Amino acid sequence: MEPGNLIQELQQRMPHQRFQHVLRVTETAKSLAQIHGESIEAAETAALFHDIAKFMNAEEMRELLLAQDVDPLLFEFHKELWHAPAGAIIASKEFKVHDEDVLNAIRFHTTGRAAMSKLEMIIYIADMIEPGRNYPGVEELRLSAEGPLQQAMRTCIIHSVTHLIGKQVPVYPDSIECYNYFVK
Repeated sequence: MEPGNLIQELQQRMPHQRFQHVLRVTETAKSLAQIHGESIEAAETAALFHDIAKFMNAEEMRELLLAQDVDPLLFEFHKELWHAPAGAIIASKEFKVHDEDVLNAIRFHTTGRAAMSKLEMIIYIADMIEPGRNYPGVEELRLSAEGPLQQAMRTCIIHSVTHLIGKQVPVYPDSIECYNYFVK
C-alpha cells in the first residue's frame, strides 16, 4: 500500500492527536534511518503501522491475538502492550506487509527485546523521542539518538524500565531481556 493511501486509512482508525503522533514518529524514524544507514522506506512503513491497533476494542484485540497464537503471557500484563503485536498482525493480514523486519519493528515497539535489528531499534527510539513527547529525560534520549544506535537503544530501554519500576508496575519479560542485552 502506498504511504498516501495508508495515511488516509490511519486517519479513519485513530483520533487526530494519535494520528499526529504517528506522523511525527514516522518523520523521526525516517531521519534516524538516514543517519544510521537503514532503509528509509522500511522505517516509514513500520512507523506508520506502529499504532494502527492502538484504538481497537480490547476484546477484539484479544481475539485477534489469540487467533494468531500470541504468547498467553501477554494477557497477564497491561492491555497497553497488546496493540503492538496486534498491529503487526493487521499489517500482515490486512495490508499484506511481509517484511519480517518491519513486522518485528511494529511488534516490539512497546517492549523492545534482546538482539533487536537496526530497524526495530529505530522504531522503538522514534516512538520515545518524537517531537511531541514531553516527559522528564526526553531531551537526554533525543541527544543519545544522535550517537551510536546501540547506545541510544541502551539509554532508551534503561529509561523505560526505570520508569516502570518507579511506578511499581510489572515489567514485561521482553523488556527485561532487552534491558539485560543492552546493558551488558
